Amino acid sequence: MTALAAERTGPSPAAAPAHRVLLAPVTVTPSKPLTPSHLKGLLWTDVMYRATRPLAHVTYRYSHTTYHPTEQTLGFWEFLDRTRGDTDYDDLTEEDIGDLYVAFRAAPRPAPHALRPYAEAAEHGWVHPAATRVLTLWSGHYARLGLHDPGLLRHQPPGLGLDAALDRLADLGMCLDQRAVGGPVHLDPTRHGLPLRRLVTPDGRPNYLACALRELLPLAAGFDEVVLLYDGELDPDYQLLERVLTTLGPRVRRVPIGRVPIDGQIRSARHGGWQDLHAGALLKAAAGHDPAAVRLGMRLYFIAVLGPGRQQSFRADLLAQCLRRAERLLETAEPEQPRPLAERLAPHRKDHTYVDPYRLTAGLLGRRRAAPALDLLTTVFL
Repeated sequence: MTALAAERTGPSPAAAPAHRVLLAPVTVTPSKPLTPSHLKGLLWTDVMYRATRPLAHVTYRYSHTTYHPTEQTLGFWEFLDRTRGDTDYDDLTEEDIGDLYVAFRAAPRPAPHALRPYAEAAEHGWVHPAATRVLTLWSGHYARLGLHDPGLLRHQPPGLGLDAALDRLADLGMCLDQRAVGGPVHLDPTRHGLPLRRLVTPDGRPNYLACALRELLPLAAGFDEVVLLYDGELDPDYQLLERVLTTLGPRVRRVPIGRVPIDGQIRSARHGGWQDLHAGALLKAAAGHDPAAVRLGMRLYFIAVLGPGRQQSFRADLLAQCLRRAERLLETAEPEQPRPLAERLAPHRKDHTYVDPYRLTAGLLGRRRAAPALDLLTTVFL
């Protein structure tokens, strides 16, 4: 049995509402430290997951296994073995591995045939030691941040192989397969007014969207609502993914989350620049605060202060203010509430089942707001 079955959590069967929600956030490639942009997405998804659980059956699907076959990941693994040999990655920090990733992205791309053994091994559950090291370090950050761990170190293969996923697309009338003449495979949503999008190269390498389809095509029909959380710069691909999954029956909600600028600039992690700004460094800087205040304060800053867009640059002083504000909120939290938590969470929705993390979290920062309820803090933010 895969880990997916274990992720179906929510109210007891006697009180179970009808709605079934699948949260499917974009994954972070385990090749570098967690940047402020990564933290924003992770904290946003965590609050959505935990706040929606009292209202619906929620599945949080986040599988690194699914996305290992991408060229970005396999190419990095091949680069490490070719340039580093038998390195003991357990002795390296995530910054060390991130520096190697920057070097990989600056180097020429490996030949396709060099990646095939890695692709075959990844399909059978093998993970490069460098990636395992990064995921292990991230597990520690998750624990300190109070993030739900959806299975960082578990083998969680997608429900469909690549060929089966392409066959499913063909059944939906949305696949242009030119492999028989040595060409690529495209997603073909043109009858819906959307452009072609390549999924598989002529030499058989799938991209991120192809991997997402392997994951979500067999899952979507089992849910009433599918929520896609992703970097806003990926919006064209996620519009396509929404179109495909909608044909399977569920309501599909796209939730783009803006990156966090550093000194006014959006920086890709492939170029580095995370020194003193990644999750480990920020947690180290917050070590003087109570663990609960760190968990709440990080959510106040990355969700309520930064908001869903990408207008505000990261500011350490505002993060420190949020940590202090979190301490005061925890000190004044009300232990008793006359209304059930689910009843108080429901207004933070619109026409969707999931709870909006921004609306909920920003509500804690109003100047004249009543003291927060302790059950809300412990259930959703801590």
